[in-house]
Amino acid sequence: MGKKLVIIPTYNEKENIANIARAVLDLPIGVDLLVIDDNSPDGTAAIVKRLQGEFKGRLHILERSGKLGLGTAYIMGFKWALKQGYQFINEMDADFSHDPNDLIKLFNACENEKADLAIGSRYISGVNVVNWPMSRVLISYFASVYVRMITRMKVRDATAGFVCYERSVLETIDLDSIRFKGYAFQIEMKFTAWKFGFDVREVPIIFTDRKEGSSKMSGGIVSEAIFGVIRMKVGSWFRRYEKGK
Repeated sequence: MGKKLVIIPTYNEKENIANIARAVLDLPIGVDLLVIDDNSPDGTAAIVKRLQGEFKGRLHILERSGKLGLGTAYIMGFKWALKQGYQFINEMDADFSHDPNDLIKLFNACENEKADLAIGSRYISGVNVVNWPMSRVLISYFASVYVRMITRMKVRDATAGFVCYERSVLETIDLDSIRFKGYAFQIEMKFTAWKFGFDVREVPIIFTDRKEGSSKMSGGIVSEAIFGVIRMKVGSWFRRYEKGK
């Protein structure tokens, strides 16, 4: 039974952080939680620190100087997790758009069903999104269609941010070479793992839009994904993907 970690990046999540931390840490599968906070002015980090006394040795926090990008937050978390000896590392959002109970399915896919990377997928069995405006559903859905067309990767939810990694994936990928910082980071990580030949699987989930706090989506993030995917695909033509290299 390998050690399990959930990584949650935060910026101004005071309305959600205590509830999501308790929901994750109370799961019956023995997971730890790492919060990576980007100097939230609303006091998110202080709430986490108060909770650490309640969950001794299981709730951890890394603090950064400011908003440095989702991708760099996860890279910091991945490196920390590998150093601490975690076998299974899961990304998720702080806002309950990802149901903490679905962590059980994702960890099971990697630990018991031997997937190398398990994706909590909104689109593997229809369109399972609740409370999003239709315009955003269409943007997200067709973004994944676009990624499949460009990359030929058979993943239906390439932009998903609810993902479990077996540690060998993170050890194989040169984390310092990952270029994207916004939501395109999620595409790049899946594409790189797929190119290395890892077993990438999708697990159906229902995604529910946040009820508290505000979305961090921006136009710059969208454009990075659109144009970055082409650069990523072209760049892959000049790389060798060999495990152990």
